[in-house]
Amino acid sequence: MSTSVTQVAAYAAPAPKAPLERTTVPRRPVGEHDVLIEIKYAGICHSDLHQVAEDWGQALFPMVPGHEIAGVVTAVGSGVTKYVLGDRVGVGCFVDSCRTCENCLAGDEQFCASGMTATYPSAPDGSATYGGYSTHIVVDENYTLRIPEGIALDEAAPLLCAGITLYSPLRRWKAGPGKKVAVVGMGGLGHMGVKIAHALGAEVTVLSQSLRKQEDGLRLGADHFHATSDPETFTKLAGSFDLIVNTVSATIDLDAYLGLLRTNGTLANVGAPGEPTPVGMFSLIVGNKTLAGSMIGGIAETQEMLDFCAAHGIGSEIETIAVDQINEAYERLAAGDVRYRFVIDTATFATR
Repeated sequence: MSTSVTQVAAYAAPAPKAPLERTTVPRRPVGEHDVLIEIKYAGICHSDLHQVAEDWGQALFPMVPGHEIAGVVTAVGSGVTKYVLGDRVGVGCFVDSCRTCENCLAGDEQFCASGMTATYPSAPDGSATYGGYSTHIVVDENYTLRIPEGIALDEAAPLLCAGITLYSPLRRWKAGPGKKVAVVGMGGLGHMGVKIAHALGAEVTVLSQSLRKQEDGLRLGADHFHATSDPETFTKLAGSFDLIVNTVSATIDLDAYLGLLRTNGTLANVGAPGEPTPVGMFSLIVGNKTLAGSMIGGIAETQEMLDFCAAHGIGSEIETIAVDQINEAYERLAAGDVRYRFVIDTATFATR
């Protein structure tokens, strides 16, 4: 592939809520500090559905989703020092930031004061960016992650969003030996929370709407599994947990879940429902409890997560699909019919 501006095959949503269709999108020339990545696998995140549906606003069409990218370096700029041809690399939710603000200097580039440049759909200046449902991408070496040999590329792709989304709050609130951690939801995010919290040494409980995925939860590292549809769950587990990580993107009864925390416990939210969620102040005041949020992680923490997952043999539970199955996968994901992450095999661009 040429290192000049070129068109690459991609799947894009031409308009809000429209089915994705095959197209081409431009990729910039490989600059001095850029790497050209041949994408091997791209995960389908639930946020891709929200973006295509324009649920969160600030969308830009045509839109090529995908911020869970795993591939191989096929060209490097003249000033690149971190990667060489053939390196296994990943790209997550953003591909640039200002690099000079307080947050960037602290390693929290995702909270860049000038706005991070999202892998898709746009940069802070409003220009379009195109994500991982494509064959190639050009990314600055400083916003590219190294995928250790201990993780298969297909299982690594979802770690670039789902993995760091769970790793960051679990590390921040010190999940580990002697801590009781609950994961709300057993989906693409939740199953990663179970694996990572277990590897950190915490006692792990899954709180899921039903017991349908109980066998999976226990297999992946949960010590306990409870159905939230049973009111007895909230009575039996009252005051049990040091940390609860809520992964669901629907409105839940925060007061009920806060009641499951020990004194000084934290309910950390990584799911993003489209509507405001009420909470009673006494649910926080009584017991010195914390209601918090968490959003992915910076570049250094994401690399730390990848290294941790490789050291502990952690990858995502995936179902691999061809590019022409993307719309079907969207329908199934919306219906909760995946265990636990769809991953696009981009080699199928050449055969479909």
